[in-house]
Amino acid sequence: MRLARDEALALLTNSLSARRRRGAKRLRALADPTTAAQVRTALEREVLDERTWETQYQLVMALGMTGGRGDVEQLKRPALQPHSAGVYVALGDAIVRLGREFDNDPAPALWCLQQQDVRLADGALRAVAMLRLSLPDSAIDDVLDYAEAHFLDRNHAYLPYWPAVAAAGWSGPRVRAFLGRCSQDSRQIVADAAKDALNGRYGKYVSVL
Repeated sequence: MRLARDEALALLTNSLSARRRRGAKRLRALADPTTAAQVRTALEREVLDERTWETQYQLVMALGMTGGRGDVEQLKRPALQPHSAGVYVALGDAIVRLGREFDNDPAPALWCLQQQDVRLADGALRAVAMLRLSLPDSAIDDVLDYAEAHFLDRNHAYLPYWPAVAAAGWSGPRVRAFLGRCSQDSRQIVADAAKDALNGRYGKYVSVL
């Protein structure tokens, strides 16, 4: 464990972006909080180069797995600035993972939805689903309002997917109506996620990143 951690940390200062990315990905998998400071420093350097968005994505995700609530403000600042789509997704995911005051706290996810950037929202909703958060009814309504408002958005065709996955742990007529609509959708992964959720199953997660 220690050897793997040290080797991954060493990669963060490599001159090649691909190797820095490999180190970040390993640290993301290790999820060792003792590496947070080094990950944070590497991310601060990496965001200065807009060409390395894939490496930035992995560093943000690594910070999401190793950092703490004190890192959320550092993540919110770039969330309000221009970035590639992948980086926004990672920021939304990490903000939800690190920003909660209690396990099912909806505030970080709702903050992401309020920023009016669908990519940031997509990342936040992915974290909600993968963490299997049991949100309060009012927050569930906000998530479903957002998903339904973007249901036919051709630029973000799969945004309903993560709310459909997350809904496996939710209940109520509004949730079932949303899942019923999704289960008839022509997008196969959306339909499959909804069918699983209607049966109380989270199914197999599908992510492009």
